[in-house]
Amino acid sequence: MKYLKLHSFDELETFVGKKNKVWLWTAVNKSYPGILAWVLGDRSSETFKLLWLIIKCWNSDFYVTDGYPVYPSFISNEDHIVSKTYMTRVVRAASPFGRR
Repeated sequence: MKYLKLHSFDELETFVGKKNKVWLWTAVNKSYPGILAWVLGDRSSETFKLLWLIIKCWNSDFYVTDGYPVYPSFISNEDHIVSKTYMTRVVRAASPFGRR
């Protein structure tokens, strides 16, 4: 039996200091604990591209996101699942970074 490789992406708003807003972009896999890869930056496609360059070589079967408009620029429709249900794992893994 083949197991599907399913990676999830999410972007989380946090602050450095009191007023410096940054976005933490994360990648997780339901089968592995913790965050597998991450980048910090703004909420643009240029920032996500940095994470995508790491993740795309992992040959995932599907990528799960929350539907933020940046993702379709990198993930083909047949490989992209938009679902809040699968995103629970991402939020839980990233919660120590400030999102509660």
